[in-house]
Amino acid sequence: MTSQIDTQALADFLIDNPEFFEQHSELLSRVKLSSPVTGRTVSLQERQMEVLREKLKVMELRLAELLRIAQENDEITEKFHRWTRSLLAARNDVDMPHTLVAGLQNIFGVPHATLRIWGVAESFAHTWFAAPVSDDARIFCNGLTAPYCGPNQEFEAAGWIEDAQETPQSIAMLPLRAEGAEQAFGLLVLGSPDPARFTSDMATDFLSKIGDTASAALVCLLD
Repeated sequence: MTSQIDTQALADFLIDNPEFFEQHSELLSRVKLSSPVTGRTVSLQERQMEVLREKLKVMELRLAELLRIAQENDEITEKFHRWTRSLLAARNDVDMPHTLVAGLQNIFGVPHATLRIWGVAESFAHTWFAAPVSDDARIFCNGLTAPYCGPNQEFEAAGWIEDAQETPQSIAMLPLRAEGAEQAFGLLVLGSPDPARFTSDMATDFLSKIGDTASAALVCLLD
């Protein structure tokens, strides 16, 4: 008990008197510590250098991770810009859904993408994107407050993907809503044969931005 009190008292003294080792610099070379790096006994100065190297290594790894994230964000931003630009360049309203879906596939490398819109104007009733959708699918879509990402559990929307040579193993479903509206007017579907492409624990912030942009681009097709 006495040893613990004395140790704490010594620690408090050194904290309160940081100039102690300046006044007794000869002690620095005599203090010996066990190095967790090499396992041998080293001086206090050597141990301080090891600690600094360890901190520097951690900082370098963290900086490398931040740079990697920044590069990924730059790439995503550039792709989003190209995709948005393609929507603005669409020649007419009826071309918009194809331009939107093709852009997601070609620019973002999404293997499969499609969409459905209900409540379209009469002039668009014959189009592929206005194909019939069940009440259950609409109810499911209206219940989405954020994009769904995860395994394809035989969703009706997965069956809308006509060009897939195999059933998508993972899927993302983005509700389409007019600004301020509670009810959805459509659903954007992204699919991949890779089960890890769209997972339930992935961040959906960027997918939400895609959904918002797609909604703004497609609302012109509504009745």
